[in-house]
Amino acid sequence: MSATRTLRALPTLLRIGVAETVAYRAEFLVWILTTTLPLVMLGLWTSVAEEAPFRGYTSAAFVAYYLSNLIVRNLTGSWVAWQISEEIRLGAMSMRLLRPLHPYVAFAASHLAAIPFRSVVVLPIAIVLLVSSGSSALTTEPLQLALIVPALALAWIITFNVMFMIGSLGFFVTKTMALLNLYFAVFSLLSGYLLPIPLLPRVIGWFAEWLPFRFMLSAPIELMTLHLDGEACARIMLAQLGWGLATLVLALWVWRRGVRNFEAVGG
Repeated sequence: MSATRTLRALPTLLRIGVAETVAYRAEFLVWILTTTLPLVMLGLWTSVAEEAPFRGYTSAAFVAYYLSNLIVRNLTGSWVAWQISEEIRLGAMSMRLLRPLHPYVAFAASHLAAIPFRSVVVLPIAIVLLVSSGSSALTTEPLQLALIVPALALAWIITFNVMFMIGSLGFFVTKTMALLNLYFAVFSLLSGYLLPIPLLPRVIGWFAEWLPFRFMLSAPIELMTLHLDGEACARIMLAQLGWGLATLVLALWVWRRGVRNFEAVGG
């Protein structure tokens, strides 16, 4: 399908995504509630830092970090892997493959349409708490503030690509949920979801600095809460861009191989 026809189809795809989110609002609310782990970690680490800073993190810094974490996670999270695996399991993928629009575009539009609903549910609470309790630890640097939205967009792209790739593995294996559980365990540790990357043991922290998980979550948080120079900001954005392209190529490659395997066995 040409790029022009894809662009023309986007408004319709976004409307469909909104309709799906409204239709499955109970499942959507459950997904929102499962992303509240940062609030649990917030209570833990602020109690640790009440009397004295812990490895440079004050209580206000932990508040800013984990509430920024909650915001970023809700704006960039994706459940497309589960959708793809379910469509493969139920046989609905066969019909999707007959459509002229690439499934990557259709799924992406559907997930983009859900972002405003996530914002309505989570962001007001997080922003109020953030401004009232952790505002002293937020950045005021103009460059960092300008880069937050692009960093969030790139984090969303990397996350979606990785989840699309995991979902595409459903063409080859039947235990996709087991792969998702393994992924989430690794993601939680290396992305900064459970605790800031500087608090990780040195060897694990070194890997976390360079693997894509950091750029799916921690990178926008760093722009929100740390005081970075121009070089550090450039490194973050270039790394996000690089991982965005790399994960896109890998996700589409796994998808193509998976579709061939699916068609070969009579899918």
